[in-house]
Amino acid sequence: MSEPAITAAMLVIGDEILSGRTKDKNIGYLADYLTERGIDLREARIVPDIEEEIVAALNAMRARYTYVFTSGGIGPTHDDITADSIAKALGVGIDYDERALAMMRERYAPGELNEARMRMARIPFGATLIENPISKAPGFMIGNVITMAGVPSIMQAMLDDVSQYLASGVKVMVETIDAKGLPEGAYASALAEIDKAHPGVSIGSYPSFTGAGFRNQIVVRGRDRAAIDAALADIRALLDRTTGDNAPA
Repeated sequence: MSEPAITAAMLVIGDEILSGRTKDKNIGYLADYLTERGIDLREARIVPDIEEEIVAALNAMRARYTYVFTSGGIGPTHDDITADSIAKALGVGIDYDERALAMMRERYAPGELNEARMRMARIPFGATLIENPISKAPGFMIGNVITMAGVPSIMQAMLDDVSQYLASGVKVMVETIDAKGLPEGAYASALAEIDKAHPGVSIGSYPSFTGAGFRNQIVVRGRDRAAIDAALADIRALLDRTTGDNAPA
């Protein structure tokens, strides 16, 4: 029997993402990062800087997935409410954390660590700190919720520290077959039947434009080599049947 998948979701927090002012770069990076560790990113949501929206989304996601990663909203300004929202969602208190303050004193002189910057040292009770080698203000992990900065370079640096807390799953294998110039409509119905016949893998068809023109590729993903090979064999047979005189118009 195969082991259950290790799953994750990402909650991106910030009005600036929803307004289009800031373009999210963290979802794709996290997806690649987790895939390399055999963790399936199953969902990503973007919510505004509104406490009830953050709490509702977080509680729904943390009940469903192994891990929930958040990005954004842990800075020094009034609209950085992620830490407080997470504390409320998990039903714990929040206050200045001496460990976090010690980290921040490595960067800021006593006169520079003002009230606004000290907001970044407010951590939910019981959380493990996530190191931030760039600006020192830490992220944190509490339960299965991992909270990181929204600035991509800082978020990526934080992930280096997060890795020690993550379980590793079986890495997904990916195989790609060129559809030999066929339009998707020529093989879509038969491909759906192959997909049903191979529940142990994921099969998708992806059109794209390249320098050579339009092309379709069929991608098979899975963790079992034998299951992947069986699906590939059926797909190749389908494409062979569908080429030449047998190809629909």
